[in-house]
Amino acid sequence: QVQLVESGGGLVQAGDSLSLSCAFSGRAFSNYLMGWFRQAPGKEREFVTAISRGGHNTRYADSVKGRFTISRDNAKNTVYLQMSSLKPEDTALYYCAADYTMFGSTTISTNGYDYWGQGTQVTVSS
Repeated sequence: QVQLVESGGGLVQAGDSLSLSCAFSGRAFSNYLMGWFRQAPGKEREFVTAISRGGHNTRYADSVKGRFTISRDNAKNTVYLQMSSLKPEDTALYYCAADYTMFGSTTISTNGYDYWGQGTQVTVSS
């Protein structure tokens, strides 16, 4: 069974940077597409970014493009989310997600992932 554990959230000021990590266990990490989603209070969970199995392909939501970077270390079974130029509207619970698949039409959808972490809170003050 796949387990995902996020870490690195916290309270920062607008313009600051923050890095999140997601530790993967239970299966062969390199076989899984990895994604980050976020959910703000009162809003639906939304796609942030995703990275392919080998790490060569990435996809970003328009709202974070140019500010956030996803990466993965298949030797460490970990996916990272480097966030910079943070804005108050980035405040949310950030979730790591995994699926035994390749990039496709469901990559940006919550329906495209079978496994989810518990989330880590990111709060950006103005």
